[in-house]
Amino acid sequence: MKFVGKGLPKTDAIAISTGKPVYTEDLAPANALVVKILRSPHAFARIKAIDTVKAYAVKGVECILTYKDVPKVRFTLAGQSFPEPSPYDRLILDPLVRYVGDEVAIVAAVDERAANAALKKIKVDYEIFEPVLDFEQAIGNAAIVHPEADLTCNFPIGLDKERNICSSHTLAVGDVEQELKNCDIVIEETYYTQAQAHAMMETYRAFTYLDHTGRLVVVSSTQIPFHVRRQVARALGLPASKVRVIKPRIGGGFGGKQTGSGEVFTGLVTLKTGKPAMFIFNRTETFSTTTSRHAMRLTVRLGADKEGFIRALDIENLSDTGAYGEHAPTTFSVCGDKTLPLYNKTRAVRYHGHAVYTNKMPAGALRGYGATQGTFALESAVNQLAARLNMDPAELRLKNLIKEGETCLAYKGKVLNSSALDRCIEKGKQLIGWNEKYPCRELPNGKVRSIGMAVTMQGSGIAGIDTASVEIRLNEAGEYTLLTGSTDMGQGSDTMLVQIAAEVLQTAPEDIVVNAADTDTSPYDPGSYASSTAYVTGMATLQAAEDLKQKILSQGARLLEVPAEQIAFDGQVIGTTDGSKSMTLAKLAELLVLGAGKQQLTGAATYGSAVSPPPFIAGFAEIEVDPETGVVELMDYVAVVDCGTVLNANLAKIQVEGGIAQGIGMALYEDVRYNQYGKMQTNSFMQYKIPTRKDVGKIKVAFEASYEPTGPFGAKSVGEVVINTPPPAIAHAIYNAVGARITRLPITPEKVFMGMQR
Repeated sequence: MKFVGKGLPKTDAIAISTGKPVYTEDLAPANALVVKILRSPHAFARIKAIDTVKAYAVKGVECILTYKDVPKVRFTLAGQSFPEPSPYDRLILDPLVRYVGDEVAIVAAVDERAANAALKKIKVDYEIFEPVLDFEQAIGNAAIVHPEADLTCNFPIGLDKERNICSSHTLAVGDVEQELKNCDIVIEETYYTQAQAHAMMETYRAFTYLDHTGRLVVVSSTQIPFHVRRQVARALGLPASKVRVIKPRIGGGFGGKQTGSGEVFTGLVTLKTGKPAMFIFNRTETFSTTTSRHAMRLTVRLGADKEGFIRALDIENLSDTGAYGEHAPTTFSVCGDKTLPLYNKTRAVRYHGHAVYTNKMPAGALRGYGATQGTFALESAVNQLAARLNMDPAELRLKNLIKEGETCLAYKGKVLNSSALDRCIEKGKQLIGWNEKYPCRELPNGKVRSIGMAVTMQGSGIAGIDTASVEIRLNEAGEYTLLTGSTDMGQGSDTMLVQIAAEVLQTAPEDIVVNAADTDTSPYDPGSYASSTAYVTGMATLQAAEDLKQKILSQGARLLEVPAEQIAFDGQVIGTTDGSKSMTLAKLAELLVLGAGKQQLTGAATYGSAVSPPPFIAGFAEIEVDPETGVVELMDYVAVVDCGTVLNANLAKIQVEGGIAQGIGMALYEDVRYNQYGKMQTNSFMQYKIPTRKDVGKIKVAFEASYEPTGPFGAKSVGEVVINTPPPAIAHAIYNAVGARITRLPITPEKVFMGMQR
């Protein structure tokens, strides 16, 4: 292939490196009102009275809104295709505040000084309640986080709000209890994964204005422009036709911007005042009033026979969704759906449990979306099984993992079309030096060097639900415009879509201009989430390009007055196969928009898949542990990836490196913590520690290609799977070094040291 698979630079690489991209704040009108939010100081309380008289007296204040001034329609901020599975459990402003930071009042002023001054003058009288802060104590707690009667769901998700259960889910095949009894070895362990922050560079932000027809225009740093339009329309009581959403360049998202943020606040201010309004979350608000990864408690029971075949697997999960249920049921189900199929020699499997409400900041989507938590628990248990069997953990996995052409209990008869995970494991062993280094060796300085491993899977899009549409237009000068609703948030998806279209149309990538993510002009796309862009939007792009190519051939044959079967197209010239007649593409394009053509050619396609083919990774960590202090230093990390056909070698490698770094952060450093009153303690980069370049060691990335027949040129996703393996692989290496089995993330020196003492 000429373009697909090559390491083409990002289409906006030079612009980014020279500071030219235009972000949301850069586009805002100079006279936009500044929006600020008064937030609750209490984890759980009811507003008894609120006085805004003195705040209104501040010069420059244009608008102050409380729960009395907003629509009373409940909605969800989860960026999911309609009908959303997340509960409609929030109002724009609610008299009941459910976490420290929950919205109490909206202030809009001519400048930031006036807005902040007004915030200080709003007086609120609260009735304070005992909050639910421990998610293990949420079910049946006397405090009910959502006592309201108008909370609704589009699906039966197992909601039992009187018991603080947001959703419940069970996937079971076979008799787990009986199979566990039949097993020679049973591993049972409980694992805890923490809430994790997105820590993207650009905080959440949006501005709104009314266009000349009175429509509300929302400009937002979002991954989900079409879903934001639906959220805003529902929350503000507008028809969707009266809302337009535009996504400029995004300064990072990692799943956080798959959830709505400030759009409804600025939109409401604009409707109330008729003026443009802008809301920019500061870093503290981004940490403490948006969303984080769901903290989870996972109890794994894993049974195997003496030969090491895993015969039974039971995972019970308790997930902390915080004050609101955005993404609660789906993150919960993905945690099981993307772990149970890994090992298919089982005779019975079960995944079950609940997502519960607490009085903490809501949880939401974050790269990995539940599979990260499930991978830590399952892979840690598999490593523990290997130790019990005295078997090489790589060999144990090779014996049990699902292979191409096979099925598993959780797939209900569906066959895995593509997998190179076995080859990923073998190559990873070579790159890390597994046979020479496993399990550990003592160094002359008293430290211990060791290695550990884990494998993982994810998905590619949401099977049977999300579909993407793409249009490619042949312009009058012979170049192309690709229209998509997909959102490039730095991962380079615009570049990848151009490569696919260029491959089909046999044209130079620079001859294709991408116009993306404007709900008025872009064809529908759910947005960049669920590892869907390369697989779902990529396939729509391929089909749209093929559609356009056929139209070019057909019109070329008509204008050259020859049968269609005698026409060939090399990307620049349309001509007969015998070379007797020809026409340049530029000439064809020119004629088509004149009287000779009576049309401008556009190729279009909509794609959705009945399957979600999994990418795979084998991850290997080499660490150094100081037994005297418990300090762990990561030396090397090897990741070998099966994402089908690699569409862009450079961008795929960068995706893997970035995801591995985030996974290392989750393993060793990152932790969203609260005090005893429910106030977040890690609300700045001074307290919330993410790994620096010095902390991630050497990251080596390699690819083992498979061919996925349902993906563009055989491709699968790569965006999310990359974050999953570091926590279990690092935990495994620590066990191999000093015998400390860490079951609660993050892995701090204190936990390692105390584990050694035990």
